[in-house]
Amino acid sequence: MAELEIHQFMCRSDNFGVLLHDPESGETASIDAPEAEPILTALDERGWKLTHIFTTHHHGDHVEGNEALKERFGCTIIGPRAEADSIPGIDRTVVEGDRFTFAGHPVEVIETPGHTAGHVSYHMPDDGLLFAADTLFALGCGRVFEGTPDQMWSSLKKLRALPASTIVYCGHEYTLANARFAVTVDPDNLSLQSRARDIETLREADKPTLPTTIAEELVTNPFLRPDDADIRAHLGMSDATDAEVFAEIRSRKDRF
Repeated sequence: MAELEIHQFMCRSDNFGVLLHDPESGETASIDAPEAEPILTALDERGWKLTHIFTTHHHGDHVEGNEALKERFGCTIIGPRAEADSIPGIDRTVVEGDRFTFAGHPVEVIETPGHTAGHVSYHMPDDGLLFAADTLFALGCGRVFEGTPDQMWSSLKKLRALPASTIVYCGHEYTLANARFAVTVDPDNLSLQSRARDIETLREADKPTLPTTIAEELVTNPFLRPDDADIRAHLGMSDATDAEVFAEIRSRKDRF
């Protein structure tokens, strides 16, 4: 089985587009479809034909390109059953624990509600890949719009339990803002301080900060670390539950 080719690029103002391509079969998947034109350009530049869209959730900046791309390529759109009515052109719905193959590569569906009520993430265990969209960001997590903080924390626990070597692709280039917040709740974390400096340098050069890895997030992302003693002490929440500490961190980020 050939190794998948992955191309990441910008869409809209801060969305990431991601294409997966299997050089043997020619199958090509887009992770969400933030807008059609940048995706069409990326496909044309590489001579790839879109065969699938893996939709993570219904927000417009993740599905706007669905219908135009489907009209052009006749691609199969896969997305969460809980949000099927709000996903244009959807062909196949998936739920927690579903498993399908893309060009022979297994894809596992993980329900990760919180940002939206039916958000899903796509995990490719044999390839060590996770497409987390707006649930997990580099040094952050999605704003809780339709779910609850408890739901979001439960979703993040699923993702942080994946192998540390897992490469994570996210929905947005939010890392600089996330880093500036993270140091306010985890100020003594030397690894975080070093990463924040690296991120400043990358963004000054207009370079992307993604992908990341589960290992890197476990060390530096406060939203994955509400059980960390230093964070708890800094917040004055040493006796709180992990869910309570997570909710406080999320609340602070919302006001940051």
